[in-house]
Amino acid sequence: MVYGPRRPKGPLPSTPWTVRGPPPGATLPWYLQKVPPVREQVRDLDVVTYEGKLHRVPWLAKPQHEKWERGWRDPWRDGPCLDVQSSYHERPCYICQQLTRLLEGVKQASWLTKTKVIDGLPLQIHSIMTNVANELENQDERVLNAIFHARFWVSSEEEIMEETYCPTLLEDLLHLCRAMATKHPLLAKRMLARDYRVAATWERESVLLQVRGVNGRLLNAVSPLEPVASEDEILASENDVLESLYPIAPTVDLHEVNTYETKNDTGFQAGYPYPHPHTIYFAHGDRYHRMRPEQLRAKMLMFAFGNALAKARSQYGDEPRVLEKPIVVQSVGTDGQRFQFLVFQLNTTDLDPSHGVKNLAWIDADQLLYEDARHRPEIRKKVVTIPAGIHGYQPATFKKFLAFYLHGVV
Repeated sequence: MVYGPRRPKGPLPSTPWTVRGPPPGATLPWYLQKVPPVREQVRDLDVVTYEGKLHRVPWLAKPQHEKWERGWRDPWRDGPCLDVQSSYHERPCYICQQLTRLLEGVKQASWLTKTKVIDGLPLQIHSIMTNVANELENQDERVLNAIFHARFWVSSEEEIMEETYCPTLLEDLLHLCRAMATKHPLLAKRMLARDYRVAATWERESVLLQVRGVNGRLLNAVSPLEPVASEDEILASENDVLESLYPIAPTVDLHEVNTYETKNDTGFQAGYPYPHPHTIYFAHGDRYHRMRPEQLRAKMLMFAFGNALAKARSQYGDEPRVLEKPIVVQSVGTDGQRFQFLVFQLNTTDLDPSHGVKNLAWIDADQLLYEDARHRPEIRKKVVTIPAGIHGYQPATFKKFLAFYLHGVV
């Protein structure tokens, strides 16, 4: 028997019943009424389920289980543990995170951080580079072996991707720098931290800004770096005028949120034996979140400023002021071939107005460690025009890398 309305043999009559449905209070047709259940459960009787079968059986009842509670909070499955009511603010906050790409690059980052940008490296770094006593034994040969290891030997694949050789090269170069601990024992009083989270909040022309999140590898030291610029250079920055971004809003690329916490956190607990930030290393080899060199330099400036500001707030408090002793944080970024160097000096935490003392940043951009790495030679007309291997090695780039590592000890 087929359930449903019977098909009429003739045309339907144009009546209110067929056009508008049954009148109010009338019973529905039998095919529109709710079908009674096949079997009603009788109270105080055990229901036979398929729980012991470990698979579904159609003629047995479905087992009923109590809701299982884990007993502890899993942040990867339960989501962020935030009190939305207490963290919600009417005033928006603009956040710079690890994957934020600044449209105008260093120009935009310098305005957000109230920083004067200087091309080139300070004299302290140049003096370390030019001193022959600060070089490794067989330095060029060991650096070339590190490049060969990252580009050819780290994997058996014919083509090694950038996200593989970029962090490998950075780790190998840092390993070479640690070998200088035999000459300078103070290098042993440092610690390389990974996956730590920094948070720094400030106001810039009545706009609330924040830098937070995981930003790279941070080299911490027992003692802070000495100021790079003199007091006269710091006072002379009052006359500098920051370049405007008009008609582009400075917060065009930042993430606007209303649920946030205004906090300043260095990422380490109180009593950490290596409390002072020294150098931030960025291995930017992710092809899915690749940045242009200008955007990478802007990211280095923002997170160097964030680490310095969080450290300054923990030392001097939240009140805006010109620091008695400026805080210096270095930053090195690479894509596995090209290196970016930055030295940042935080002079003031009074960041709201554009006048007054500015922060200072020295940038040395686009320094090639080598020009090309070929797995196979280039052959034209049965003649090898370009052999396989590393070409265009630049020894001055590693000297700068080593000078950044030795800064504060030499």
